[in-house]
Amino acid sequence: MSPILLALCLPLAPTTVGESHPFTVHDMLAMDRISDPQPSPDGQRIAFSVSVTDLEANKRRSDIWLMNADGSQARALTTHPATDINPRWLDATTLVFLSSRAGSMQVWKLAIDGGEAQPLTSFPVGVENLDVFPGGGRLLLSFDIWPAAKSLKESAELDAARAKQKHSGQTYEQALMRHWDSWEDGKRSHVFAWELGAAEPVDLMPGMDCDAPTKPFGGFEETAISPDGKLVAFTTRDAGREEAWSTNTDIYLSPADGSAPPRNVTAERKGYDLGPAFSPDGATLGYLSMPRAGYEADRHQIVLLDVASGAARKLAEGWDRSAAEIAWSIDGKTIFTSAANLGHISLFAIEVASGSVRTLVEKGTNAGPVLCGEQLVFSRDTLKLPVELFAVAQAGGEPRQLTHLNDAKVAAARMGDYEQFTFAGARGDTVHGFVVKPVDFQEGQKYPVAFLIHGGPQGSFGDHFHYRWNPQAYAGAGFAAVFIDFHGSTGYGQAFTDAIHDDWGGAPFEDLMKGLDHVLAKYAYLDGTRVAGLGASYGGYMICWIAGNAPERFRALVNHDGVFDTRMGYFDTEELWFPEWEHGGTPWERPEAFDKHNPSRLVGKWKAPMLVVHGGLDYRVVETQGIAAFNALQRQGIPSKFLFFPDENHWVLKPQNSLHWHATVLDWIRQWTAQ
Repeated sequence: MSPILLALCLPLAPTTVGESHPFTVHDMLAMDRISDPQPSPDGQRIAFSVSVTDLEANKRRSDIWLMNADGSQARALTTHPATDINPRWLDATTLVFLSSRAGSMQVWKLAIDGGEAQPLTSFPVGVENLDVFPGGGRLLLSFDIWPAAKSLKESAELDAARAKQKHSGQTYEQALMRHWDSWEDGKRSHVFAWELGAAEPVDLMPGMDCDAPTKPFGGFEETAISPDGKLVAFTTRDAGREEAWSTNTDIYLSPADGSAPPRNVTAERKGYDLGPAFSPDGATLGYLSMPRAGYEADRHQIVLLDVASGAARKLAEGWDRSAAEIAWSIDGKTIFTSAANLGHISLFAIEVASGSVRTLVEKGTNAGPVLCGEQLVFSRDTLKLPVELFAVAQAGGEPRQLTHLNDAKVAAARMGDYEQFTFAGARGDTVHGFVVKPVDFQEGQKYPVAFLIHGGPQGSFGDHFHYRWNPQAYAGAGFAAVFIDFHGSTGYGQAFTDAIHDDWGGAPFEDLMKGLDHVLAKYAYLDGTRVAGLGASYGGYMICWIAGNAPERFRALVNHDGVFDTRMGYFDTEELWFPEWEHGGTPWERPEAFDKHNPSRLVGKWKAPMLVVHGGLDYRVVETQGIAAFNALQRQGIPSKFLFFPDENHWVLKPQNSLHWHATVLDWIRQWTAQ
């Protein structure tokens, strides 16, 4: 047996740092995941979170770390077996953070120069998010509560009463009964202000039947505190019975003491409004806005709102990128942001007066810039580097790596080299993609291909160290990985993203087939007779579409949480705004739009062996979509398997499930792409 085939047959086994070996899923899970950098008020230190995988406990846990602003003396401040997250500076020598060490998430306090962490709160309801008001005397918190409750204690009592009910029935009178992976229970996330030591925090949105931050993924990036501590801005979706088919979120301003009801400052805008950030003088509130209602992938434009007058203007309106956040310079003359950009996520500086845009860091995945003295600190990763913290001068220049937590692990795991390519895709447009060489690549040898298709569909597979669909896991198993940002992908201008509208199986499919033709002609080491296609979500939809439109092109297919029937996919999903936008209406208004690119119409042409994967808690693309695809395969005698995770949602997140997922997927494509 050749060395490559022998490597393909080896089981996934734990790896040891220091032993050089091809990259595996074990290496991916072993990487320290760094997030949430928080410079101290004096700019001398940076606190951040580090999460690690505990395979024995089958979960991830986090600690709080600290380093000097130049990256030196990085050390763990907490090493408790509980989860410690969300560090914020109370003053230049004291941190507060959220910890589960007392059972529920509560606020803890820790002096950075030594001593043990001390509990700061013992609320009857767990704390969801944490921030600190200027001066350090008050905290901004969020809790998941019953909106009608008069206090946190009353909300906890309602929880206890509900737990004692003898029945399990829940009655609903409007849609969005369940969202992402949980059923709605009537509780809402509310923002509170709490003076240290006070008996009860103040609900800044009393009686409001909406969530702030928004569910299911919102955090305190959706809130902001004014520099003088008198105002709090927060994002919420107050759509009432239209919640399931409306993307309208708004930003509210509330007095920090709760002395007046919050007021909606973006009421005239009907798309997403989020990400508020006050200017250093507090006179301007910047936020991100999508102009088109019902469209979750519209371009995020930066809007600057005069707090006193309510007058608003768009910043850099002609810049055809979608901003991800707003970080103000100290003098308020520049806004720093990141945005998807030609297969990368780049850092940009935008002049507030003129709207002129400068690129600070172009290549790789760069996100979350925060000011630390004269430099910007941000997270950075690439296809060969997991997330580390970097710094760059505000004027630009070469980024400097601050953290090195994964250096030894990266050195021990051999990864495949990669390069970006372009080709003429559908409509003659330039389309981008990447190819990753197999680990231990040998010139003159032919390699099987893992053809990865991203979801979204308004997303991207670019220069990024992914923790679910990492191309290096395939490169380490002896495959060349190829992935293409087809029409509909983000980072190539809004018109390119919009192009997938009402054309799911058209231009994107053409791009993928032309892109595959291109790389097979360009890279002699790719074996075009041994190609496996893999995709999740929209990528899973495309796998089903490929099965009926290119039935003999792929040796094997992997369909993870993919849409099998676009018509039924409308009726059984939760966020109805998504299919309504994508297909131009509802199935009864535009039945032809839902049918024209419906994979279920072409199952009679399916031939390629397919592995179908689905999660039982996936309410975005429900499990019956996967079961239907599997039944179609089984009934026709096509080799197929169904891998089901009853405890996973649209993503496979539990470490042991991730190991099993990778083993099953790799075994499947190895089986069908062997010589």
